[in-house]
Amino acid sequence: MRADWQHGGFGLYIHWPFCAAKCPYCDFNSHVSARIDQSAWREAYLREIGRVGRETEGRVLNSVYFGGGTPSLMEPETVAAILAEIGRFWPRANDIEITLEANPSSVEARRFAGYAEAGVNRVSLGVQSLRDADLKALGRLHDVAQAKAALAVAKAHFGRVSFDLIYARQHQGLEAWRDELTEALDLAADHLSLYQLTIEPGTAFGDRYAIGKLRGLPDDDLGADMFELTQEMTSEAGFGAYEVSNHAQEGSASRHNHVYWRYGDYAGIGPGAHGRLTLGGQRYATVASSAPSKWLEQVGGARAEAREALDGSDQAAEYLMMGLRITEGVSFSRFAALGGADLNGAVINDLRESGLVKTDGDRLSATRRGRMVLNAVIRELMV
Repeated sequence: MRADWQHGGFGLYIHWPFCAAKCPYCDFNSHVSARIDQSAWREAYLREIGRVGRETEGRVLNSVYFGGGTPSLMEPETVAAILAEIGRFWPRANDIEITLEANPSSVEARRFAGYAEAGVNRVSLGVQSLRDADLKALGRLHDVAQAKAALAVAKAHFGRVSFDLIYARQHQGLEAWRDELTEALDLAADHLSLYQLTIEPGTAFGDRYAIGKLRGLPDDDLGADMFELTQEMTSEAGFGAYEVSNHAQEGSASRHNHVYWRYGDYAGIGPGAHGRLTLGGQRYATVASSAPSKWLEQVGGARAEAREALDGSDQAAEYLMMGLRITEGVSFSRFAALGGADLNGAVINDLRESGLVKTDGDRLSATRRGRMVLNAVIRELMV
């Protein structure tokens, strides 16, 4: 009998914690540092990969994702060494996806050639906006010309290229977003991540919002209209929404993100990295120390992460929360096997009658309308 995680596969997330500047909307574990000792960080990643590798050796590896922070600040030699060490422990799937996030301001053709030679086969660019004034407001270090140049460099070196945009920005209207998204679809390779701006506590934007200094944000109705427009335009252009905020041409959905959304296992390596690992029949939530200096000190010891055992109900809840984000949805039987109980049929019927979910045999999925209020749908299902 196969372990539950095998429904989603196995991936590695490598977190590079450094950025050239901290964006005001960002709540990720990222830090600005005047000096980065690439050799020390390279050795730390290799040691941590070795530790995790010895616990999970032999699993087929479906994906590797270099996130951050700004992984395009990593030297190509560091990426090459990490991927070589990974190859010592895990056989690769024939269609393995190896993604590296990059900011347009840090894109260099030399680096991209080095990443490709190391084995990276997909790049995700943090473009965020195709309007110079908005890039400045978002705290980005690049302009639109640099973003377009970075996309051209990426397309020249990698077979698969994605980029991110943020919409529902300050003072942005529906027609302005229509024009910008039209440009984005013309520039796109095979994948787009399109996120509504969210104001997170603890960020610079969050602090400004709390004192009434972040003006011009769209109201809920305009935000919903922008979401609907996004779904319509991307679908018409052949970039179907396979997840709430992710759109891809046929066959180009992110395999790494599917490991998360299909509730597979993934090891998180690097400061603040999260993971889900099944060891000895028990699934654990893992999280590494977030401070870069502390993580460096802990690597090489017993473990540079905390682990929490997840019981069946925890796993079922996580599977539901992740799986309903994607159009394929979740399996009734898998949910019951994880949590030991079925989903509430009466609640499902109510949600279906409201047009928020649909069922097909063993599968439950959110409709487009349901994905707009997904948190509320999940709360109802978890009662």
